Amino acid sequence: MNRFLLAVLYFLIIPQLCFTAPAKDLPKAKLLTLDAVIELAKEQSPKFRYAEVLFENKQWQYKTYRSNFLPQLNLNGVLPEYNKTIEPRLTDKGSLIFINTHNASSSMQLSLGQEIWPTGGYISINSNLKRIDDFQADINRTRYSSVPATITLTQPIFGFNNRAWDRKISPLRYEEAKRDYREEMEEIAKEATNHFFNLLLSQISYQIAERNIAINDTLYKVAEKKFEDGKIPENELLQMELALLNSEQNLDQAKLDVEANTLKLKVFLGVTDNYPIELAAPSDIPQFEVDEEIALEQASHNRQRVIGFKRELLEAEMRLAKAKGETGFSANLFASFGLTQQSLEVQEAYNDPSQQQRVRLGFNIPVMDWGRAEAILGTAKANHTLTKANIELQQNSFEQEVYLQVKRFKVLRKQMEGAKRADEIAKKRYQITLSRYLDNKIGLIDLNIATEERDKASRSYVTSLRNFWVAYYTLRSLTLYDFETNQPLALPAG
Repeated sequence: MNRFLLAVLYFLIIPQLCFTAPAKDLPKAKLLTLDAVIELAKEQSPKFRYAEVLFENKQWQYKTYRSNFLPQLNLNGVLPEYNKTIEPRLTDKGSLIFINTHNASSSMQLSLGQEIWPTGGYISINSNLKRIDDFQADINRTRYSSVPATITLTQPIFGFNNRAWDRKISPLRYEEAKRDYREEMEEIAKEATNHFFNLLLSQISYQIAERNIAINDTLYKVAEKKFEDGKIPENELLQMELALLNSEQNLDQAKLDVEANTLKLKVFLGVTDNYPIELAAPSDIPQFEVDEEIALEQASHNRQRVIGFKRELLEAEMRLAKAKGETGFSANLFASFGLTQQSLEVQEAYNDPSQQQRVRLGFNIPVMDWGRAEAILGTAKANHTLTKANIELQQNSFEQEVYLQVKRFKVLRKQMEGAKRADEIAKKRYQITLSRYLDNKIGLIDLNIATEERDKASRSYVTSLRNFWVAYYTLRSLTLYDFETNQPLALPAG
């Protein structure tokens, strides 16, 4: 009889060896692996779509930056400007009078301009035509004024050159955006891994609870028979009944946890279907070695944060240069050379044009500002020094983070291997303990201890799997490097 019960209980234990959810409450469940969940997260999750839009925004910003250094062709005009009002006019004698005006004007200008980024200047070629209609004139109501061509140069002298600094900093911002996008993909993979194992642990707990109900129900019936035969005291029978009741409560809680974690996983993945999900624990563990020096080297080459250090230092230098340029002597040169003409007919407005020339040099010299310039410059210098010190601290912290993550990854791999072996031992020990209990060789306390250790070992193994895979994707995020293929992770094109 005991051997028959042992055989029945053994087959109740077999499903525990497969880390999948039971099919009873999840009919026609969709089986997903960890790789499949991560792939879905990187293709359709809300966080993925947010990362895509954010990177697209950075791409447009970069294209805007590049367009600033290309020639710009513009056509602008006024068609028309009508004016009928009373306006003040200054007479030849210097007095001010008001007169009625009634006119209309139209103008059009074509301009081709180009930034001169090394000097911060701007050069343009312009052509314009203007027409004026004076409705109060008896004759020659319409006149035309043309500028067939004019070249204009605006050049700051000893001032702050924003374009030159923009040319240094904007490409770094774009490189940061590409690496930030790649890091976000690894963060999505890490979060998907957490959701995956949260649900997997719930499903394992549900499976354990189902199995324990079946086992405890059988053991309770055996205990009833033993109690009737006087082989066990009533206390042991009551303990078996209590174990059965606890198993039923654990099943209800496990079922709720499965539903909650399934919903959380679907929300994270952006899945709207109502199909149940069944998860398969990863069995293939990447076999590769991680060298601390290689990890640090790759992190220093690939991480967004490293480029951020360079950008922050350049921005501090830019603010210092801006403070110097805006607090000392500065000048601005404006020069224009072209042709112009005016006539009653539009064709004649382009005949035999006259030269038109303009040159202006303006300057600004701070004479007395009560220490304002010195304070602004001193603040910029202090901020520059502070930025350098902060970057140095972050650099040290960054290297420590990578180094410790490599160590943590190695430890977690060993812990996972140990947890797997402990799970196998706990299951085997439980089978032996159960057999001895049915043969009346040990008491209920020993059986309960073996049951708790078996269930704990099963959950611990899944937890160790979760810790390993989270550490794996954390390491990829910190280095942007695939240690399996020994290749840097691909950055988005652009």
